[in-house]
Amino acid sequence: MKVMVIVKASNSSENGELPDKALLSAMGDYNEQLVAAGIMASGDGLKPSKEGVRVRFSNTERIVTKGPFAETNELVAGYWVWNVASMDEAIAWVKKCPNPMSEESDIEIRPFYEMADFAVVDTDGNIAEQAHKLQQNIVMQQAKASCYLFFSGRCEEALTYYQTHLNAKIAMMFRFSDSPEPIPEGAIPANFDDKIMHSEFTVAGMKVLATDGCIENQDDGVNYSGFNLTLTIDSEQTLRSVFAALADGGQVRMPLEETFWSPLYGQVTDKFGIGWMLMLPSPDGN
Repeated sequence: MKVMVIVKASNSSENGELPDKALLSAMGDYNEQLVAAGIMASGDGLKPSKEGVRVRFSNTERIVTKGPFAETNELVAGYWVWNVASMDEAIAWVKKCPNPMSEESDIEIRPFYEMADFAVVDTDGNIAEQAHKLQQNIVMQQAKASCYLFFSGRCEEALTYYQTHLNAKIAMMFRFSDSPEPIPEGAIPANFDDKIMHSEFTVAGMKVLATDGCIENQDDGVNYSGFNLTLTIDSEQTLRSVFAALADGGQVRMPLEETFWSPLYGQVTDKFGIGWMLMLPSPDGN
């Protein structure tokens, strides 16, 4: 079950008094325990109500009132969102919490509604379906996509080349021989133990994932078609230099030239089979 654990405001929190270093450290340790236990989804402290506003709904009228608000015992100073097995588990964890205030304080635990709670109203399931789609949309908005390149035995060579000519930064490089579990027999060529199982590098702020994969020669089935990596470079001199480096041993598909969207634009496939589109930004910054 999901619960919100609400730290009620006190006179000190409403006065904007910051916790001392000892309390901050104790709360940090407590949060580490929550994360390690796998129950903490989020949590934050809130500034005093004098820095907030309330919006009252009265028929079609919306009335905005600036804080502070007088009902200290009804105000919230902070919260966590936890995923727990039961209310009893939530209570047990709250009892372990350091007192979040310098005076007596209260922490309230409230369970979240689940769509099953509305089944008696949502008899056709349409609202539940809408909520499910909205949740999927939220998850996908927070997801991250990366390009994953398969170099068929030339990954390390490619990374070194991109380091030299594109100022690529390698964040991780993991070889098949580094695998904590044995590679299944026949899954990779016999000479692939020292090849790259997984790597990550950044070029021009773009994170790219790369591997040698499980095929030795690129002609054996890996075909880099249907996509290109794009670089927008502010300096014409640098742009020409990078383009020439990528074209060395590769193929120029479109030489650098002026277009209606860029003062200088070109396309090239490098010697590893990766397609690139390089351009200067347009004068209007796009």
